[in-house]
Amino acid sequence: MSVRSHSNRRVFMMQLATATGAALLVQEAAAQAMVSESDPQAAGVGYKADASKVDKAKFPKFAASQNCANCALYQGKAGSAAGGCGLFPGKQVAAKGWCSAWAKKA
Repeated sequence: MSVRSHSNRRVFMMQLATATGAALLVQEAAAQAMVSESDPQAAGVGYKADASKVDKAKFPKFAASQNCANCALYQGKAGSAAGGCGLFPGKQVAAKGWCSAWAKKA
């Protein structure tokens, strides 16, 4: 085996390892868990994955037009079914969800 082919193989193996690592990071980010309504932090802010199920007697400031997708804390892309939230690092909330920390997106 020549020095040149040995060097090319080493470069290829390093590129393969880098690409594999990057793919795993992307997959991990895409596979973030959804926040559960029973999660203590979620329950503390009255999070509901479906805003139509919010107890209006318990949360009188809730309005039917409010949901996670139009909240300032929502980090998901427009039109996505779920996305990150500043209140729940590493987890996703439903775009159609709601919690008492809702703040109008600017």
